[in-house]
This record gives sequence, C-alpha cells and structure tokens, in this order.
Amino acid sequence: MMTVVGCLVYEHNLWLVVAALVVCAVNSWGVMQLFARARARTRLQKTVWYFLATILAGSAIWSTHFIALLAYKAAVPISFDPGLTVISLLVAMIGAACGFALAATGWSRFAPIVGGAVFGLSLAATHYTGMIAYRMQGIVTLDWHYVAASIVLAVTIAACAFHFATRPSARQGGTTGFGLLVLTIVTLHFTGMTAIRVEPMLIAGNYSNPAAFQMLGFAVAGVALIIGCAGLASYLIDDGVRAESYEQLQQMAKSDSLTGLPNRRAFNERLDHEIYLAQEGQGKVAFLGIDLDRFKEINDIRGHAAGDEVLKALAQRMIAALREGEFVARLGGDEFGAIHRMGSQADLIDFLGRLENALFMSLSMGDYDAACGASIGVAIYPDNAADKETLIGNADLAMYRAKAELSRSVCFYEPSMDEAVRARRNLTSELRKAAEGNQLDIHYQVQTSISSGTVQGYEALVRWKHPQRGFIPPSEFIPLAEESDLILQIGEWVLKTACTEAASWEQPYRVAINISAMQLAHSDLPRLVLETLLQSGLPPERLELELTESTIFADKERSIHLLRQIKALGVNIALDDFGTGYSSLDTLRSFPFDKIKLDRSFITEVETNPQSKAIIRAVLALGNSLQIPVLAEGIETEGQLSLLGVEGCDEAQGYLLGRPAPLSQIIASGQITSVSRDRSKQLDKTVLRQNNTEKDIPGAVVAAKA
Repeated sequence: MMTVVGCLVYEHNLWLVVAALVVCAVNSWGVMQLFARARARTRLQKTVWYFLATILAGSAIWSTHFIALLAYKAAVPISFDPGLTVISLLVAMIGAACGFALAATGWSRFAPIVGGAVFGLSLAATHYTGMIAYRMQGIVTLDWHYVAASIVLAVTIAACAFHFATRPSARQGGTTGFGLLVLTIVTLHFTGMTAIRVEPMLIAGNYSNPAAFQMLGFAVAGVALIIGCAGLASYLIDDGVRAESYEQLQQMAKSDSLTGLPNRRAFNERLDHEIYLAQEGQGKVAFLGIDLDRFKEINDIRGHAAGDEVLKALAQRMIAALREGEFVARLGGDEFGAIHRMGSQADLIDFLGRLENALFMSLSMGDYDAACGASIGVAIYPDNAADKETLIGNADLAMYRAKAELSRSVCFYEPSMDEAVRARRNLTSELRKAAEGNQLDIHYQVQTSISSGTVQGYEALVRWKHPQRGFIPPSEFIPLAEESDLILQIGEWVLKTACTEAASWEQPYRVAINISAMQLAHSDLPRLVLETLLQSGLPPERLELELTESTIFADKERSIHLLRQIKALGVNIALDDFGTGYSSLDTLRSFPFDKIKLDRSFITEVETNPQSKAIIRAVLALGNSLQIPVLAEGIETEGQLSLLGVEGCDEAQGYLLGRPAPLSQIIASGQITSVSRDRSKQLDKTVLRQNNTEKDIPGAVVAAKA
C-alpha cells in the first residue's frame, strides 16, 4: 500500500494500518458506551464515568494518529519530539473532557452539538501537534485548503456524532454516533496527511530504524487495545452488577424475608398470569385462602420467635408439597394464598389433601410439639368470579365459613355466602345508626340470694329494637359490634347509662355490666370507670364488671394489671361464664375475683345429667374454698333452684326469678324505688367521697392515669 505525499512516495505497513483502524473502532465504541453511561448517572458516578470516557477518547484519538504515522515507511529518516508527542496526548484528553462536559450540561438543546464541535477541534489540534512532533529530514509545507477542510470535517462530523449519541433513542443513536466518531478520526487523519508537502533533504549518516518504529506501533496498538478493553470491561461489569443487583432487588421485592415464600406482590402477578392463561385456554384456576387456626396461641404461649419458626417450617412443608401448576405465597401474618391450575376436580382435591397434610401434621419444635391447623377457603375462576378481586374475596368468605365451622377445615365458596355477607354489612350499618341515634336500650335482670330470696342486684343487658325488624337478639348484633369496633362506643354508653340509672335507685342494689375483650384492650378503661363513677355519683361497691376468662387470656399480664387498677377503685370484678373456655385455676389464683358466674349450659342439664351436677358441685366447692361467691345463670325451674340451694350456691339469675325488663317496668312493679335525680346524685357523691377516703382512691386514680 502506497501514499504520495509531496515529492515523496510513502509505503504503508498494512498490518499497522489495520491495527490503527481496530484501535480506533474498539476505543470509539467504548467511548460512546461510557459517555452514555455517564449521562445516565448522577454525582460521583457521573464524574467517574466521564473520566473513564475521557481516558478512552484520548487513547482512541492519539493512538490512532500515532500508529498511523508509524505505519508510513518514509523514504527519509524520521524521528519524534518526545515533549510535543506527550503534549499531543494531553491535548486529546483535555479536549475530549471539555467536549463531554459541554455536551452534558443541558444548558441548551444545542449543547451536544457544541460539545461535539469542541471535541472535533481537539481532535484536529491533537493531529497537527503530533505532526509537528513528527520530524522528517526535509522541508515541510502545508496545503492550507486541506488543513481547513480537515478541521471543518472534524468539527462537523464530531458535532453530528455527539448529536446522535445524545438522542432519546439511545440504542440507534449510540450506534450512529459510534460510526460517525470513527469517521471523524479517520477522515481527519487522512485529510490532514494529504495537506503535508515534504521536500527531502538527506543528510549522510542519519538513518532511522523502520523496524523499531513498526514494533513501537504494534506496542502502542496493544496498549491502546488494552485500555479500550479495560473501558469496555468496566462497562460490561457495571451492566452485570446492575443486572445482578436488579435481579436480587426483584427477588427481595417479591419474596417474604421470613419464610422464603413469594410475597403478596409475587402472588398478585402469578394470579394475574394464571387467570390470563385460563382465559386464553378456556381453563380454570382455583384460589385457596389459608388462615392458620392456632398460631396466635403459639405466639402468646411460646413467644414470637417460636411463632416465626412455625411459619418457616410450615412454609417448607407447603413448598415440598407443590407440583407443576401450583403456587403458594405468604400474604401476611399467618395468612397464605395458594393457586392451583385445574385439570380436574380430582386434582384439586389431591392438592387440598397435600396442603392439609402439610398444615395439620404436628411440628416438633425442640422441647414441645406444635400443631397449628388451618382454615382453607376455595374459590374457582371463572365459576365463582369474573375477576381477580372477586375471586379473592369469595375465597375469603369460604375461609371464614370454614373457620366458623369447627368440623370443617376446607370450605368451597357458595353464592349464598354473598347474601349472608351483604346482610351482615347492612345490619352493621344499621347498628351504627342505632348507636348514634339512641335506638338502643338497657334491660335489667334481677340477681337474687338463694338462701334469703332477697334481691342483690341487677345485670344491665343492652337491647336493640329495630324500627322495621323489631327486637334483634344480642347474640346477633353483639358479634357485629365487636367486629366493627362499635363495641367501644356501645360499651361506654351502657356503662355510663347503667351507672347513672342505678345511682337514682333508693335501694343500694349492685349493677352488673359486661366488659368485652376490646374494651379491656384499651388502657383507658380504668379512667373511664373512674370518670363514670364521679359523673354518675354511683358508689364504687355498687358497680360490678363482668368479663370472661377468654377476654383476660388474650393478654393475661396486661389484663390483670388493668383489673387491679379498677379493683383499687372499689369496683367488684366477676368472672363470667365459668366452666367454659379455658376455666384455668391459675386465673383464679392470679386475681382475687369478687364473684364467679357459673355458665347456664351446666344449669340446663343439672337435673338430668350427673356430669353437669358433678361439675356444679366442684365449682361451688372451689368457690367456697377460695371464699369467692358463686352465682348460677339460667335458672328456669324450681328444681334447678332447689338443687343449687342444697349444694350451697350463693346467688341465682334466670327467667324463673325474673326476665330482663326495662327500668321503667321494674320501677312500676315496685321492685325498685327511684329517688329524685338531684337528691340521688348528692347522696351518692357523699358516699363516693367517703369511700374514696376509706379506700385511698387517689392512689388508684394515679394508677389509672399511669
């Protein structure tokens, strides 16, 4: 390969020319990739990537120029000025840095073009500085037309390269920018070399070493390629790290950190996908809502660490039970969701069996065995729902049905469930209106001493007379109140109303009021009781609060603490429904109850069932040994009352002795005499002040407010 320059004929080393082109292409590609990466980063990362792009750009410009010069086999001796050669490299890097900085400022939409133009000028400056450092034995002149053309071409093509490299269409623009950058460097070099004219002036004995220069050219090419590959490697490593980090973040975002199961986000994506496949293939998808039954008990008794271990063990069991087309995720707490791509009903039943085995088999947790069990609700798309939200809601309805029915752990959705839910929601809404519109009333049921037959007090029972439906039993609306938090509002109203009405009775009868678990869960209960007593003027010893052991057991330590604060006010505390639920002797030992109320279920069968009679006898003996009075509920026959009297029961309550009735009816019957409100409040406040002094109530007030 030959090039004519001036009066001399130059031969080229083809392999060095190829090396120069390879270096130019590789490094230019790296420059554009690093430039794009720098523009996508911020702060320190942006600076680092611009620095790497500058190093690579300087290497591409200077190495291509220097290797191409070494590729010429000049007919005259040549040499290089070391200082100017180094300066040409610095010019390339500084010019590239300035061009990148201007292109990335964003001060104008023309900023990339201006930056590219500066880059092109630095390219020209590098070339001609290098040419000055390239010393030949002869008279060197320049054709300024070619010089101007080379500079204009460098500036124009570089400006276009930066313009395309910064366009929104990153992939296509980056490729075009790379091609234009290579064209800029190559065009400048060959146009600039055409501008040179050399008249040889050979001096005897002054010869250059072409072989050494060629080896130097290959060495520079090797170093330049190493620099270019290092820049590309940093780009690829960054891409790999980003992809790996993104995958890890995706995994973390879609995975439950405790159990390793997919989380709610991953579950929603999978269910959307399965529904899509069912729509496309006219198939079916079953969604299973799973709620653990005795997980709270494990948490309460063994602690949250043990509960976490149970969740992890159950998760591993369920994962092991999965087959193709099946999926399980933790949706939160002790709730799980499972998806089954249905082939047949038998396949679904088999999947349910595998899940039941995983959830119901006992877990060995060190020094104890845990058996959670679960309630599972099943809904099928598209049989039971037309969309994902309805499918999940219907499975939840079936799951709650399974939880309510102790004999069933799996329940399939039925349309009648929707009707029941709508009816409950409507009734809850009407109950809220009743609580706010004074539609509720209090009926009182008498509590009588069995030995003397005298009235000891009355239990306040809330009643609801619906404008259209008539009387709605408490067994129907009280659970709704507890589910919707209305029990707090209703409970406070009952407490204040019953205390106010009882304070107006001339007879000093007790008034017994039921306390729900939700009321006891509020730390303000002691303060509410104190304020109610002060406002109503009812002496504390005339107030009796009734609560079940299950109410206490939810948080036993805290519940006992609150009950001690209330008892310090002088209020009586009764343990209701004893004989059912936990009926733990430890509860009786932990707190000095003022009364035990024997559940009505034992009284109903006391005359015919020897076991019930034995239980009643045992409870009465327990109360006698602990010196706690026992009241039997549900007395409906003389035989029941007589038997309880023989066994030594203290008090009784039931239809035989008196049905619940409004206060006005009880007053009309003469059982209660009502005094004037002002006189009652004055007398009862005097008694309350006396009791406060005697029982050191101020200390209890401090405890209640603590």
